[in-house]
Amino acid sequence: MKLLTLIVKPSKTELVKEALHSSGIGGATIIEASGYGSQKGQSETYRGTEYRADTNPKVMFQVACDDGDTSSIIEAVRNAAGTGKIGDGKIFITELTDVVRIRTGETGSKAI
Repeated sequence: MKLLTLIVKPSKTELVKEALHSSGIGGATIIEASGYGSQKGQSETYRGTEYRADTNPKVMFQVACDDGDTSSIIEAVRNAAGTGKIGDGKIFITELTDVVRIRTGETGSKAI
C-alpha cells in the first residue's frame, strides 16, 4: 500500500477531487496548507502598503491506495492539477505498512 500526499493549488481542489473519484478513490483527507518553494511567495498590497507574503496557499490531500493503483492516481492528479507553470505542486509517495479501520478493526487493503 502507498500513502500519496498531494500538494496542489487551491483553485485545483475540485478538479483533483473529481480525478480521485474517477480513479476509484473512496475518500481522502484534505487540509488547507501554505508553503514555499521555487515560487518564493509574492508581493501584495493591503490598505496602500505593499508587503511580501513568504508563503503561498496550497491544499494537501492524503490518499491511501493499493500499490497497483498508484500510477493511475498520479496520472489523473497530474492531468487535473497541472498547468505547466511553477507552483503546480508536488506528489509525495510513502510506503504504507498498515491501515486499521477504527470502527470494524479491519486492516490492510480492506481498511482503505
